[in-house]
Amino acid sequence: MTSLQTFPGNEWRWLNHSEKGLAYSPLHSFAYDDTLCESVGKQDAFPTVHTWVHKPTIVLGTLDSRLPSIHRAIEQQNKNGFDTIVRNSGGLAVFLDPGILNISLIVKDTKTFTINAAYTFMWNFVREMYRDATHEILTGEVVGSYCPGNFDLSIGGTKFAGISQRRLRNGISIQVYLAITGTGSERAEIIRQFYQAAGGDHNPSTPTVEPRTMASLSELYKREMTIADSEARMKRVFNDHGITLTPAQLSSNEEIRFQKRLDLIHGRNKKILGYN
Repeated sequence: MTSLQTFPGNEWRWLNHSEKGLAYSPLHSFAYDDTLCESVGKQDAFPTVHTWVHKPTIVLGTLDSRLPSIHRAIEQQNKNGFDTIVRNSGGLAVFLDPGILNISLIVKDTKTFTINAAYTFMWNFVREMYRDATHEILTGEVVGSYCPGNFDLSIGGTKFAGISQRRLRNGISIQVYLAITGTGSERAEIIRQFYQAAGGDHNPSTPTVEPRTMASLSELYKREMTIADSEARMKRVFNDHGITLTPAQLSSNEEIRFQKRLDLIHGRNKKILGYN
């Protein structure tokens, strides 16, 4: 078993939006994470895991939104049936669809939970989820993948997941997207085409995406994986560490915070991308 000695608390909440999230924009999920950060940071709530799945959407980082022909690229992808938003955490563009499971582990910020410690915590969490993988899950930048970073997760050199984090009001949301089903290279090709339209092939600010660098866990395991199976694996990790995981909804106070956070995120997207 990998090391998760820093697992905080022995009681956690589980806010499960794996099905509900298909009905609304990922902006809602980022607003939920901000809401939970504040609640957990103020110790108004137990540490919380938030799971979410969305319809096909290109999620941009702030740097992406500054590419010279960004609006042309958005219009092109809208015609292809893909929504586009800008998230409120770091990194570059990622692609979400019903085969991508997002997990946010939301904990209180402490001096010992440094940025690298938080990334490593999620890496070990994912390693425990997929401890039956045929090869070790490694961390390190996969050059040519979309949203590359030091905490890309890969099997056999092929990326299937990426980790980000957001710190807000004494809370930390450690987020991972996991490509469970579908074809990783097809998702990467969508992002490659987006960048080509937004910045051009010869623009030095345009990220280079090589579709062959990415795959789903179904491809890597060479058998069909499911969102439900991965959530069961997640629950097993909590159980293995003696942690009670209780399904939950937002409290009335959290609902008020959520609406405020959602308004802020919508306002930011309207300002950056001209959304109504």
